[in-house]
Amino acid sequence: MTGFDLARLLAERGDERYDLHARHLNHQLPRMLHTIGFDKVYDRAEGAYFWDRDGRDYLDMLAGFGVMGLGRHHPVVRQALHDVLDAGLADLTRFDCQPLPGLLAEKLLGHAPHLDRVFFGNSGTEAVETALKFARYATGRPRIVYCTHAFHGLTTGSLSVNGEDGFRDGFAPLLPDTAIELGDLAALEREVRRGDVAGFVVEPIQGKGVHPTPPGFLRAAQELLHRHKALLIADEVQTGLGRTGDFFAYQHEEGVEPDLVCVAKALSGGYVPVGATLGKDWIFKKVYSSMDRVLVHSASFGANAQAMAAGLAVLTVMEDEETVAHARHTGDLLRSRLAALVDRYELLHDVRGRGLMIGIEFGRPKSLGLRSRWTMLQAARKGLFAQMVVVPLLQRHRILTQVSGDHLEVIKLIPPLIIGEREVDRFVEAFTAVMDDAHGGGGLMWDFGRTLVKQALQTH
Repeated sequence: MTGFDLARLLAERGDERYDLHARHLNHQLPRMLHTIGFDKVYDRAEGAYFWDRDGRDYLDMLAGFGVMGLGRHHPVVRQALHDVLDAGLADLTRFDCQPLPGLLAEKLLGHAPHLDRVFFGNSGTEAVETALKFARYATGRPRIVYCTHAFHGLTTGSLSVNGEDGFRDGFAPLLPDTAIELGDLAALEREVRRGDVAGFVVEPIQGKGVHPTPPGFLRAAQELLHRHKALLIADEVQTGLGRTGDFFAYQHEEGVEPDLVCVAKALSGGYVPVGATLGKDWIFKKVYSSMDRVLVHSASFGANAQAMAAGLAVLTVMEDEETVAHARHTGDLLRSRLAALVDRYELLHDVRGRGLMIGIEFGRPKSLGLRSRWTMLQAARKGLFAQMVVVPLLQRHRILTQVSGDHLEVIKLIPPLIIGEREVDRFVEAFTAVMDDAHGGGGLMWDFGRTLVKQALQTH
């Protein structure tokens, strides 16, 4: 048999997946997955579930770090990709104007009527890079202000405004930048008064730890920035497209109209890499100020037909299925059910977030027995208890979640926006069982804690 046969290739070599990664890709990934028992073999996926080869279902509360907003393999998005491939379009000629990018830009801008133009790239970090470049060029200033604990991507520009040292270490020098605490308006004012700030980039809800901006902060920051001729950049890569119960998270606060908005992740339904930077007309016209500058900022695969078709299909599905309202309703239900457990479990300290972006924070217990175990974990490495919760959720209850950041005792839930009451019930029941086990001194869970402590001490 000649030619490429994908089904045959996967049948013959699919079982080598972990060995192939260990040999040819990031060798620490399979090692980490094996250590925590996450080295599963998933055969197929649909909606908010995947299945292993024994036919057991797993509830996905991670959505591929947020890209699977509509769940996996939504039939409308899938069909759109088949259709665009079958159309045989003259894609990426680079010297014409195809209709799909214009149509997707038009549809996106309909959700941010104060903005006028869109640049399409291939990822969230590219969307942020675009915003940083445009802000610096449009204002003629070099410096960007960002927040501690922020995450805006891992390429050099976006890394410069990344608030976690673990990501930045060893990659300096980076762009001129200044970090402030989220919500510290006085610190922001001190920086912009120096006259060299191009913009302030902020997540309306920080992904690391799931921390919403304080009420009124975005509006006040916007007024302050504009008074000093600087720009407000909203990073909606994770919070956008309905995740928080509004189309964009900045829309929860009245009167907030960012100058630049970064979008990615869920825009293509998880099928095709895509990113978008929405902005005001005058900013784009400054960057693209003449025909000589028509390609001054561009991307080889930007605005490709598959990404644009997927994006159009995703936005259409969201309108037809009222996804944003559904995410708001389901998120309120899940958050209230979890918040009701805070008084019941001394290790559970807080439940916060908006829509289907929820943070569950653990903290130091009061009772002596639990406190000694907690102290043991904290001495080895902060964040181990949250990992101890994530593991049994997968191992015993077949629910995939994540710890919300390095050294954080927070679990983040960012499930597909299509989950409903059945999935809420399943998660809350499983989480309650894990909490009962932890507070009852459940041997298996704390035994695993000791394993994590050993691993943490070996990596120091």
